[in-house]
Amino acid sequence: MHTTGSTNTSVRSRPPRPTQMRRAWLVVGLLVLFMLINHADKSVIAFAGVQIQHDLGLSSQQFGLLQSSFFWLFAAGALFFGWLSSRVSLRWLLAGLMLTWVATMIPLLGTVSFGVLIACRVILGFAEGPAFALANHAAHSWFPPEKRAMAGGFVSAGASIGTLLAAPILTWIIFHWDWHAAFYVLIAIGTLWAGAWLILGRSADEGETTPVSTVVVETVDAPYKTILKTGTVIGIAVLMFSSYWSTTLKIAWLPVYLQEGLGYDTATAGQLMMLPYGLAAGGAITAGWFSGRLISRGVSRRVARGYFSAALVAGAGISMAGFTLLPQGGLQLVLIALAFSLNTAAFGVALSAIADVVQAKKRGMVLGMLSAIASISGMMAPLVLGFTVGSSVDKITGYAIGFQSSGALMIVGAVIAIFLVNPERDITLIRRRVEETA
Repeated sequence: MHTTGSTNTSVRSRPPRPTQMRRAWLVVGLLVLFMLINHADKSVIAFAGVQIQHDLGLSSQQFGLLQSSFFWLFAAGALFFGWLSSRVSLRWLLAGLMLTWVATMIPLLGTVSFGVLIACRVILGFAEGPAFALANHAAHSWFPPEKRAMAGGFVSAGASIGTLLAAPILTWIIFHWDWHAAFYVLIAIGTLWAGAWLILGRSADEGETTPVSTVVVETVDAPYKTILKTGTVIGIAVLMFSSYWSTTLKIAWLPVYLQEGLGYDTATAGQLMMLPYGLAAGGAITAGWFSGRLISRGVSRRVARGYFSAALVAGAGISMAGFTLLPQGGLQLVLIALAFSLNTAAFGVALSAIADVVQAKKRGMVLGMLSAIASISGMMAPLVLGFTVGSSVDKITGYAIGFQSSGALMIVGAVIAIFLVNPERDITLIRRRVEETA
């Protein structure tokens, strides 16, 4: 029967050309840098916090407002640019996003008011909302199904590497010059990246052969109302919400917990913060490779994508609940590192399930929706933990209750995802519904 949607079909036997694979990994390398810059832009205010508060005469409440302003339009940006990705080439869209990031930092090169600083962070949050989703979308377009998770793993690793590199480098720049100097560096790097991306970072459909595969996969151009009702999309949405809860707590509360809750000094806490970021970077790449390996050996995508990503998030949840029950020491630090890194390793694998199910021209919008859902978790998690700590009999008890509850949330989200995520079933379901409406 004729269907109304277009179909992408991979070829079973012909391997990708070496030149095509070199181009694909060059694009992934640029996208890793894209995410590295993304997280450096996002975190620079925290690194310069003391100087900014002093120079602008900000109270702690005003500085907290400044930090939260980044997320005010984060979800709106993820949705808007996700929708735009089906109408504008990713080559131009990602370059435009990067130049927008650069533009928000130009007013910060000299004397600036609190209001202007807030406005710049709000606009930056809007433009960075779709970054992770669109970077994965661009990477997925270059690879067959069995290699997408590894490509996505590298993109996810870029976010953690960004923090690992940005923390010492930007802190050194701020210490030796001032906080304005950090923005000069980020503006220069962002501008160079935009130029390199326009020259080298074209999409896979701009003059290249469609990526081929050893695994036959078909995706159908179905309406959004059909796509969004599938168990895979709903399950990954639940998993993203649960997983990003841990990511936000790592950024907002883990340094404070290491000092207030566990008694480490500031320097030691800063060093310990590198553990989950380093493990997250390596874990994301390894998880992506392992998922692809399972696919190439004939394991179902339900297991290689759904079960595997859910297991990683559940492992993070178990570790988070577990470290509150242990005395201070090496084993506790291991669980802390796992609690704030296994969830990051799950991102690339989970989003590969969306690439399995959703046709390429609608994939950006769906990934943008998932980023928007994750951002809701990002807004809620710091507030919930802060309220829990503030309302408990003491801070140690508050942290224990807060982290145990957060761990339980991740475990529940992972269990739900196990029952919902099933790409093979949903590919068939989407095709059947499209045929019924033909």
